[in-house]
Amino acid sequence: MLEILRAGIQTTVQDQGRSGFRHMGVAQAGALDAPAMWLANRLVNNAGTAAGLEVVAGPVEIRFLRDGWLALCGADFDATLDDQALYCGWRYPFKEGQRLRLRGPKTGVRTYLAVDGGIDVPVIMGSRSTDVGAGFGGHEGRPLRNGDRLPMGETFSLKNKLGTPQRQWTPEIRVLRGPEFDQFDEVSQQQFFKQAWTVSTQSNRMGYRLQGSTLQRHAPSELLSHGVLPGVVQVPPNGQPIVLLADAQTTGGYPRIAVVIAADLWKLAQAPAGRQFCFVETNLDGATAARQQWQHELYRFEWSLYGK
Repeated sequence: MLEILRAGIQTTVQDQGRSGFRHMGVAQAGALDAPAMWLANRLVNNAGTAAGLEVVAGPVEIRFLRDGWLALCGADFDATLDDQALYCGWRYPFKEGQRLRLRGPKTGVRTYLAVDGGIDVPVIMGSRSTDVGAGFGGHEGRPLRNGDRLPMGETFSLKNKLGTPQRQWTPEIRVLRGPEFDQFDEVSQQQFFKQAWTVSTQSNRMGYRLQGSTLQRHAPSELLSHGVLPGVVQVPPNGQPIVLLADAQTTGGYPRIAVVIAADLWKLAQAPAGRQFCFVETNLDGATAARQQWQHELYRFEWSLYGK
């Protein structure tokens, strides 16, 4: 069991999300920086799909009510266990009664806390993730509050502190052209790739709103509703793109100018309001190669931990 002493802005229970239910209108949910959640879990010997905590901005304070192990991955937070400094990408033992303090990110936005045994909340539709919009999953279907207590799974017998290098954020986000890309005029198509887009303060787990040049279509017209998924870049009538994220709706009617490849979605999760980046066009081969590169890095990580 762990106790939330200070919950922060929007700390939620997340895992790798729920799949297979979009046709029923159920969002994916899950960690926005899915690779960071996976790595944190593997550091403490959990399955990569186990549930942990997604912490946004901070400050957050947690008290552990049993002995165990923890790992933090994702944003590099100012973190301490009692008076001991903790570093991103490493696992550490903790004792019953110790307090973890996450004061805020030095870089990035979201850090992911994994504990050995995982956060043992009920599985709903194959996932423990919190769907805040629908109000189910996680802990009572909501962000955590001061005083909440969360069950943890069975502890593991681990030895030694272990760590892994963390990925470096770069301002290039790769995309595929969307189904309605050709409906935008030539200037807008060029601007989409040439300019720097700024993350708006009006961004959340459903989607990141961007600020930049206004994108225009040749002949604006109503579109039939169509399926959407995390990564889709929609352009509403104001011409400012929205990148859909894990909590996004399952259908939409705005034109889809592009789709962010899965391998780069984590970059949006770690981009604070005001951060600038650019879209870089790739193709299916490039998207496949990026996924394979991540799988290769994960294999090397697994071997370094448990292959000896």
